[in-house]
Amino acid sequence: MNGAQVILKMLELHGVTHVFGLPGETTIGWYKEWQSSSDIEYVLTRDERTASYAAEAYAKITGRPAVLEAPSPGVTHCTPGITEAFLSSVPVIFFSSDIPVNQDKKHGLTGVDQTAMYESICKESFYLTNVKDIPFLLRRAFRVATSGRPAPVHIRVPINVFHDEAEIADLYADSDYSRYPAHRPVADHGKIRKAIDALLAAKKPAIVCGQGALISRAGEAVLALAELLQIPVGTTTPGKGTIPETHPLALRVIGARGGMEYSNAYVKDADCIFFVGSNTDSSGTNHWKLYGDPAETTFLQLDIAEAHVGNNYPLKVGMVGDARATLDYMAELIRAEHPELSRPTLDLTEMKRTALDAVFNSNIEMPEGTVSPVKLTQALDKLLPPNAIVTAEPGVAAIYPSALLSVREAGRRYITNYSMGALGYSVPAGIGAAFANDGPVISFTGDGSLAFVLGDFETIKRSGKNITVILTRNDNYGWIRGEAILLDDVDAPWTTDFGAVDYVKVAEGVGFRTARITSEDQIEATLAEAIAHQGASFIEMRVPSQDKIVPFVPPWIEAAKEKKLPYFY
Repeated sequence: MNGAQVILKMLELHGVTHVFGLPGETTIGWYKEWQSSSDIEYVLTRDERTASYAAEAYAKITGRPAVLEAPSPGVTHCTPGITEAFLSSVPVIFFSSDIPVNQDKKHGLTGVDQTAMYESICKESFYLTNVKDIPFLLRRAFRVATSGRPAPVHIRVPINVFHDEAEIADLYADSDYSRYPAHRPVADHGKIRKAIDALLAAKKPAIVCGQGALISRAGEAVLALAELLQIPVGTTTPGKGTIPETHPLALRVIGARGGMEYSNAYVKDADCIFFVGSNTDSSGTNHWKLYGDPAETTFLQLDIAEAHVGNNYPLKVGMVGDARATLDYMAELIRAEHPELSRPTLDLTEMKRTALDAVFNSNIEMPEGTVSPVKLTQALDKLLPPNAIVTAEPGVAAIYPSALLSVREAGRRYITNYSMGALGYSVPAGIGAAFANDGPVISFTGDGSLAFVLGDFETIKRSGKNITVILTRNDNYGWIRGEAILLDDVDAPWTTDFGAVDYVKVAEGVGFRTARITSEDQIEATLAEAIAHQGASFIEMRVPSQDKIVPFVPPWIEAAKEKKLPYFY
């Protein structure tokens, strides 16, 4: 077999059905075999960055490691998606083709040390120089990517390897590693008992789930523990959807990127915080101020990554293990060892409804020519079918749905890139989501981000998928403008404002069904029509920049109060 055949066969054996990428001269040998001998679907994008983000989102939704490939000229373009995947603990098997071994030393065109480039943002980076090594290295790649803290693995393939031949005697896959988490280790039993004791002794405990709980698919286990002990559950923005947000014990999102005043106040007053699958980063903790004085709070933490446990807060109990398996065992122990346990029933429904209604009914006057993003999210929340997936990225595009959209069924139904937070994520993530899921996809984006990915509108149209791109437009980099004006008293427009573009015409030119929302009474009908359309849709709506109407960002709200600016909280 030649190298291309072996790679394809090993991917098939690991259950791979899609590969995201775009072509290059160094990969033609692979495509030749692909076309003639494999049913794996190749998702052709118009930019390697798009392919990398699409793969990351695909892996999040499917629970399988995604496969990404890029040619040597565009190998640097994949770093945004691979970095997001690395920080978000998402397994991506990333193939980058290359010029022949050592030709870079002759200054061969496109030669660069790909291995060194990706070693820092992947769990491992392999240089594949021998066809006989392919089965071993691909088994290792899937094993490394899906075990422990999941993350990308990079495989560098010189052009000649696709053509070179060898006799292969070990053509098999380890089936455990075709999904993630591949293994579910339970944390130390003694520490689990100590954590149970701490939760039972607490007067006002709260569970805080990061995206590690979603990675572990621990929603049912989180809910079982919460219901046993009647403990409220909040999530970070990337952890949104760990449990249904309509559940009586769901606090919804907390933190500095979509946490509302009531949810942030609840966890700040808690006497015991149990972090599950959270790396306690700056945005999820409002720059580590969310829980007040750490000396007065009991902290527990459960994570698969040893480096996260106790990293930012002094722990009474730190546990290293899989979230679902460990929480299942915790609940089992509580039932067995505390059979008479009775806890007062908590129901946060009225508190949440009051807070949401206050925002939905606030009727803050919008600046002339703009429409309320609150009303947009409210209408979408009403219309979304259960199998829909929403993607969003930093800025107005994410901050309102993070706070106001209700995930009613546990799971990855809402995807953001708040691990790295780079622009240009939501539309590519929508592409990946559409290939991973049968339902409609709604991609919230801002015009600062949209400019990064307009080329891949053609990818969306060609795919035939039901993807609706919603542009919340304000003709500036609104997040930076808000940060500069609200917190630093900087006159921001000279660095943040840019010229107008007729995005509707651009979308029409690619073949999208398009609409502009210019008043609140148009929102619901426009959204309903787009969601029902089995193809590419584009909706533009002008919204105020963040320094005009301040969204759910605690430091900004404090500034808005001082400056007497309107705000949502």
